[in-house]
Amino acid sequence: MSPSNNNLPPRSQSGSKQNKQPPKKKKKKSGFKTFLKFVLIIIILAVLAVAGYVAYLYYKADSGVLDTGNNTPVPAEKSAKVKPVTMLLLGTDYRPETGTHLSDVIMVTAFNPDTKTVTVVSLPRDTKIELKGYRENKANAYYPIFLSEEKKSGKKAEDEMKTMLSKYMDIPIDYATVLNFQGFRDAVDALGGVDINVDMNMCYRDKADGTDINLKKGEQKLEGKDALDYVRYRKSNCRPKTQASDDFDRNRRQNEVLHALIDKMQSFKGVTSLGGVLDAMDKNMETDIENDQLKNMIATYWKVNKENVKFMPVTGTWKSPYVYVDEAELDKAKQALKDEIAGKGLPATTTDSAEKAKP
Repeated sequence: MSPSNNNLPPRSQSGSKQNKQPPKKKKKKSGFKTFLKFVLIIIILAVLAVAGYVAYLYYKADSGVLDTGNNTPVPAEKSAKVKPVTMLLLGTDYRPETGTHLSDVIMVTAFNPDTKTVTVVSLPRDTKIELKGYRENKANAYYPIFLSEEKKSGKKAEDEMKTMLSKYMDIPIDYATVLNFQGFRDAVDALGGVDINVDMNMCYRDKADGTDINLKKGEQKLEGKDALDYVRYRKSNCRPKTQASDDFDRNRRQNEVLHALIDKMQSFKGVTSLGGVLDAMDKNMETDIENDQLKNMIATYWKVNKENVKFMPVTGTWKSPYVYVDEAELDKAKQALKDEIAGKGLPATTTDSAEKAKP
């Protein structure tokens, strides 16, 4: 189906007024980027809600630190303490050295306060979007397009993304949070790094955006830059070349670092590092969630069990320049989000307890 909206500018992967780089360079850089670039810091913020940024703000509310810029009161019946909440999570490739805003992480997350479970669905950044009212394009191209149109349309890019992906995923999306590269690096550094068993040597260099991935196999503590490199790594252009990674490898590494970060955030070190995590978020995040709702989320999900976070990456077939998603997987992911909202998610702790009780 060919979408019919002629209000959007021609198909493009640029569009941000902050992006002054020639199109050829941007296209070159996008060739090795993966949609997992920013998944980790996004999940830390949205899934834990929580465990660092929100916690710090919550306990400093009386001193006026709590301020997301949205002071709209939240009615009791819409509080995250009693009502499921959905959130769009965008991870952009923005860094001071690039200036670009492609949303290379696109995730829709549902939280349920009754079951204390979370479902996170991720879409490949190159997903071909064919949706009535929108010109077909790669999923990650829409955010910079909407950014470039903000002044003319009068609509915030985050709101436009929520509207579009609500239609695409067939669920209402309440909030949007946008984080960037620098936020990930700063947050990991604020936590003192993460302990990871790097599974192989990784080497990739790109002078266009300053990328210099050079990791050695073995157990080690990764600081912010290296943790980002570990998640981003896709292929090698070094001599000698190192082994390439596919989507399954990147998914596995993402979950590995995710669990390590959740553990760190909920440790004593994480608690004592909240100020640094706050600073990282403040500089590199935009969100439309209300101040009151942030407090509701931390009160509800502060101790969320990482086993109760269900991560569902939707895969597909690459045929340049798009990823054609597996429709069966997409339908399953949509249903999982609906089930989470309906309270049908089963906490892992319930299952674990039942298993332990068996003779």
